Amino acid sequence: MPSLKEVRNRIVSIGSTMQITSAMKMVSAAKLKRAQDAITQMRPYANKLKEILENVSASVDASENVFARNSNGKNVLIIAISSNRGLAGAFNGNIIKKTNQLIKEKYTGYNITVLPIGKKVQDAFKRTQFIISGQDLPTHTNEVFDGLNYEKSSPIAEKVMVSFTNKQFDKVVLVYNQFKNAAVQITTEEQFLPIVSSNENKNSKVTTDYIFEPNQEFIVNELIPRSLKTQFYKALLDSVASEHGARMTAMHKATDNAKSMQKDLKIMYNKARQASITKEILEIVGGAEALNN
Repeated sequence: MPSLKEVRNRIVSIGSTMQITSAMKMVSAAKLKRAQDAITQMRPYANKLKEILENVSASVDASENVFARNSNGKNVLIIAISSNRGLAGAFNGNIIKKTNQLIKEKYTGYNITVLPIGKKVQDAFKRTQFIISGQDLPTHTNEVFDGLNYEKSSPIAEKVMVSFTNKQFDKVVLVYNQFKNAAVQITTEEQFLPIVSSNENKNSKVTTDYIFEPNQEFIVNELIPRSLKTQFYKALLDSVASEHGARMTAMHKATDNAKSMQKDLKIMYNKARQASITKEILEIVGGAEALNN
């Protein structure tokens, strides 16, 4: 059994850790509320815009829409979105695991390039052959989470679209955690480019014949890039809300575990203290009897 001093030091240490995890839980809960409101307001607009985008792509000639070209090439860009910080449970691990799964299973034999957004996924792939090198892709993408807004995310999406139109890549895939609630995040793989038209999308139930004003070319050049930027921004908002939800849940469990461990150590400390007192009493009684004899 450890000494009383060791047990006491462990109790104090766990108490300090518990204060930190409890504070982090409250901070994440406050940030989660703002992030949840942002994605809840953004998602209906982004989904409707994506639906319009699919319908417009179906009615536009493929030769006029550079974002919907039907290519069977082998160059695939995977945009993996994680966070810059840890202590969020399996949040970052799920993204890294999903990206590796796509590389090894779905896109085996393809030329894979990984564009990491978030320090954790960048650290996971920076020493691999899949990290971006020599491409006209955005760098310092981790900074997008410092005050995330549409203006910060748009340049990243724009550079990805330019790389696609220049035929550096034949397919672009987003991998991110979709926010469901504070305890549940769904690791999602979503095709970003080329655009899937309503004819190709089996889940699409509505096909609308639009009257274009001013003309079809203007719609393709203005609406489709804007829709893609909105889709990318929604994925970032989903990831941020999922991160705070995962961290809040992880810190809640860590705090509960610390309380349980502290309770067990206090019981151990009291037992050891009681045993020490009993031993001292026995020694005193034994000494007194020896003097009397």
